[in-house]
Amino acid sequence: MDSDAEMGSDTELPSFSLAKGKGKAIDVDKVPGEDNLPWVEKYRPVTLNDVVSHGDITSTIEKFIEKNRLPHLLFYGPPGTGKTSTILAVARRIYGDGYKKQILELNASDDRGIDVVREQIKQFAETRTLFSKGYKLIILDEADMMTTAAQAALRRVIEQYTRNVRFCIICNYVNKIVPAIQSRCTRFRFSPLPIPEVERRVNHVIESEGVKITDDGKKALLKLSKGDMRRALNVLQACHAAYDETGETEVYNCTGSPHPADIETIVNSMLADEFTTSYQMINSMKTERGLALQDMLLGAYEYIATIEFPPAARVYLLDHIATTEHRLSSGASEKIQLTALLGVFKNAVELSAKAKAL
Repeated sequence: MDSDAEMGSDTELPSFSLAKGKGKAIDVDKVPGEDNLPWVEKYRPVTLNDVVSHGDITSTIEKFIEKNRLPHLLFYGPPGTGKTSTILAVARRIYGDGYKKQILELNASDDRGIDVVREQIKQFAETRTLFSKGYKLIILDEADMMTTAAQAALRRVIEQYTRNVRFCIICNYVNKIVPAIQSRCTRFRFSPLPIPEVERRVNHVIESEGVKITDDGKKALLKLSKGDMRRALNVLQACHAAYDETGETEVYNCTGSPHPADIETIVNSMLADEFTTSYQMINSMKTERGLALQDMLLGAYEYIATIEFPPAARVYLLDHIATTEHRLSSGASEKIQLTALLGVFKNAVELSAKAKAL
């Protein structure tokens, strides 16, 4: 956690849940057809105490609230780590059941221009509140999608209406937020959730929903989640709907990710087989399994890091795999990049042989 403030202690908070899309909060007891909700909404954190991990962040914010000194906030970090859930829990903690009247929530990926700042945000900020706390809350989700002009205008609004409004700016990439806004906010970094914390919440959902999942299936689910709770629950729900019992194969099939056994076959072929044989086998597997080269590269990177290989050759391979992935993300041809990658593997085999001969 990167914070510009000191930490406080946790307290009990009132209960609420969310439904009907990210950031749309409604009371649990008033949810019609709750069983039909996506699990990411049905099992969204109820209070600040329920936010998975990030206890240092929530306790610090609790201290701000207790002292009635809530600053402007900047939440940043990967998707699915609890940023939006946390600030909505904060809103409910401050304002109680009437919190909806005291907050303005905008998704900056949709409303990203300067007109939104000049009209919606400024108009809401100018309206004084009769609430005892003395300030309202504006939540700007995915703010890293805002234009530079909009951020420049927002900086002025933050400065002008601090007496009346608190801002919470949420983004995935903090470097896309202009320094002038960053300096006006207390920053909190939401890191990827620890796998044991994800597993604990997943186990609760599995028990509550009666999901039949094998130990291998759960391990695959946690591995693919990469600390993203939203992804873990979405994949779990999809597998539960598609299969009577969820195992490792079902999880990989549901996500479209290459199976570890396929990755092992591909890597071993590139290391041992003749160039043409390996090239044809990989293309055949791509067609049969419906895989993209970029997905294969990620699996190959993780697999190579676990096998015995001379350090120099390993570093050489991992570096070129990362370079190939970057080129593919920039629009490079898969055919050309696969050919180049095969050449890199052959060079790595030669480096390995020389290292063993020394």
